[in-house]
Amino acid sequence: MLTQDQLKLAVAKKALEFVPDDCIIGVGTGSTVNLFIEELATIKGRIRGAVSSSEASTARLKAHHIPVYDLNEVDQLPVYVDGADEINHYLHMIKGGGAALTREKIIASVAQQFVCITDESKYVTMLGHFPLPIEVIPMARSYVARELVRLGGHPELRQGVVTDNGNLILDVHGLEIQKPVELEEAINHLVGVVTCGLFARRRADVLLLGRQSGVEVIR
Repeated sequence: MLTQDQLKLAVAKKALEFVPDDCIIGVGTGSTVNLFIEELATIKGRIRGAVSSSEASTARLKAHHIPVYDLNEVDQLPVYVDGADEINHYLHMIKGGGAALTREKIIASVAQQFVCITDESKYVTMLGHFPLPIEVIPMARSYVARELVRLGGHPELRQGVVTDNGNLILDVHGLEIQKPVELEEAINHLVGVVTCGLFARRRADVLLLGRQSGVEVIR
């Protein structure tokens, strides 16, 4: 019986197969991505460097002497590797448990291919059991929270958390997300929302799913 950490390590290793030579790649945030960065360090001579979605990942990349670029310096990213808090069979995701959702979404939108790495506990038929993170401008917190209640959710301020962009996170509980694309657009249209943690319009292209039977590649 493989542990969750062993499943995460298996998908982190598998993700190296999706990293082209002599390129700059996008790197996400989180426990599974941390393992990917460790694996990436073993082939760092093959790549030019990375664009990172968080200060934490940037520090980890630099510790391995992997060059980190500002996204504004990069014309294209052939691949972006990141995890998910939940992912469904259509490869729509909930992300933002690590509060890096805005930068993650920006990098994902630039990448030609989004490779999601996760273990089977995150693979669901319907999104919403994991609370949906929303990054909000501080002065809009109460207004956005009221609007989220109208959408059927129960928002809670994530205590003691300020994003790398200087904003707040509302975690929305109690949602059964049957139409992820529509809900993503509705929330993102609320004034004061920076972005929501639904990655449906820009879903994953490939899911590397760690199972007891091995890594399943889902497209």
